[in-house]
Amino acid sequence: MQLEEYIKKTRADKNILLMTHIVLGYTSLEVNREVIRQMVENGVDLIEMQIPFSEPMADGPVIVKANQEAIETGTKVRQCFDFAAEMTAAHDIPFLFMTYYNILYQYGVEQFFKDSKKIGIKGFIIPDLPPEEGEEFFRLSREYGIDPIMIYAPTSTEERMKYLAGYGSGFIYCVARKGVTGKQTDFDKDFGSYMKRCRNSTTMPLAVGFGISSREDVETLVGIADIAVIGTKTIKVVEEEGIDAVGSFISSLR
Repeated sequence: MQLEEYIKKTRADKNILLMTHIVLGYTSLEVNREVIRQMVENGVDLIEMQIPFSEPMADGPVIVKANQEAIETGTKVRQCFDFAAEMTAAHDIPFLFMTYYNILYQYGVEQFFKDSKKIGIKGFIIPDLPPEEGEEFFRLSREYGIDPIMIYAPTSTEERMKYLAGYGSGFIYCVARKGVTGKQTDFDKDFGSYMKRCRNSTTMPLAVGFGISSREDVETLVGIADIAVIGTKTIKVVEEEGIDAVGSFISSLR
């Protein structure tokens, strides 16, 4: 089942879906394994696994630190693939890879697609690859049936949004505000008009991320978005309260 079909089918029974984000190798793959288990058992619908990169430009300080520490402790791309294969086999929800284009380039772009397809990865989120520079990437997305998730920003015009949607599939990732991940988001009237532009530009489901950290945030998105994305907050929960707190945090979100 492709991502868009899965999202629409799952949304029929829920007022909003939850997608979480983890950095592979932080604090270890063993920790990742337990965190994912608790996420899935407490109702997460999709998970994006970030392959660590030395310069994660779209990410805020918490996720940047997680990337750097994962690299410093020796997390390799090959290990990320092996771990992802274990997760897709163990849990019956879609998993996506999020990373930066240099990782694909160094690995070999087609090999990256081939190996991802083999282990059941459903989509890629590559924040630093605009369509104008991604001809090979988008061709391979179609060839291997892995959804390229396009990203909208509050600064995107409706014309640009429609252009981006023409390259994407699965769902659209709507960045809730300008800047990087992790800061609190203010859901004001500007956010409302931004989300209307997002809706007008595509028939694909909409995910909203950047600064989503509480049940109140998730409830605010009901009726506006199809998916709420929680990233930085989960890392903070693990750091401040320990791995065992992840499940109760996830279950508190709705």
